[in-house]
Amino acid sequence: MHQTIHQTISHHALLKWYSPSTKLIERLIYPVFVSTEENCYEDLMYLPGQKRIGTKRLYNHLKPLVDGGLQSIILFISSDSIHKDEEGSFADDSVNPVIKAIGLLKEWFPRLLIACDVCVCAYTSHGHCGLTLANGNIDNSRSIKRLADIALAYAQAGCDVVAPSDMMDNRVMAIKEILRANSLSSTVSILSYAAKFHSSLYTPFRKVSSSSPLYGDRSKYQLPFESHSVAMKSIVSIITLFHKKRDIEEGADFIIVKPGLFYLDIVCKAKELFPFTPVAVYQVSGEYAAIYHASKAGILDLDQTIHEYLSGCIRAGASMIITYFVPQIIFNKNHEY
Repeated sequence: MHQTIHQTISHHALLKWYSPSTKLIERLIYPVFVSTEENCYEDLMYLPGQKRIGTKRLYNHLKPLVDGGLQSIILFISSDSIHKDEEGSFADDSVNPVIKAIGLLKEWFPRLLIACDVCVCAYTSHGHCGLTLANGNIDNSRSIKRLADIALAYAQAGCDVVAPSDMMDNRVMAIKEILRANSLSSTVSILSYAAKFHSSLYTPFRKVSSSSPLYGDRSKYQLPFESHSVAMKSIVSIITLFHKKRDIEEGADFIIVKPGLFYLDIVCKAKELFPFTPVAVYQVSGEYAAIYHASKAGILDLDQTIHEYLSGCIRAGASMIITYFVPQIIFNKNHEY
């Protein structure tokens, strides 16, 4: 039976993503890495300028950014000491620092939009984004049920947005259904990684989150970077070989194209096809690190490059940009972004 999927826009910051006159600072989403160690405040070697932060250090880290206009963050786990197993059971454990951080952040910064990345790769012993069969292949049915359970735990903890990044088939529908069954579908939005390409640019992030696959790679479920049509199938409601619906029809409120710079043609096409669905660009860890190191070497002017990058994303049709450069943008007093 066909169900009408309504969009969930319950947080004031989400409304800004629909307006062409929205200020740049209101479009930015800042990735935050939460540690299992409460007092951790550690530099990330593979993401220079970024921190692994314990829950007791989050307030002091974020307060100047929020005071400077930060509207939205997305939470990830970063720890070398979390319990990992085949099911990724720590992902929705009540002691997971991501879950603990949600409540604290809501208390400290009630107007800050909190999104949570939903995946199992950082929590599983095998490091893949879904649960696996005995032969190492993905078990899609078990995977999307597990992802839905994790999304529910984050939603019940109080997050505003769940962001499935796994690229499993039909996980948006599974998440939408479990949110609806628990009376959360009208208060928690879904920001789906709808076009996530198989890219070398994720390497620094995987080091930081300890989420590299133990065997094989993710090419079987992430998108081939050579293909335009496969990306569109992932975003649009097009019948595939298995007759599965896709993210927007399944109920995604917003979609992400990842990585950013090499894939702005996908952003542009997605916005052309679906002008009323806000599209986010994720400036991934490899893009960030390349720009950062080039600027430190004197090859690029950092502020000018950030400005050019952000402008290109917005020109292509992005309504939101996930970027590690948020502190640089907020604290820069000499450049008008």
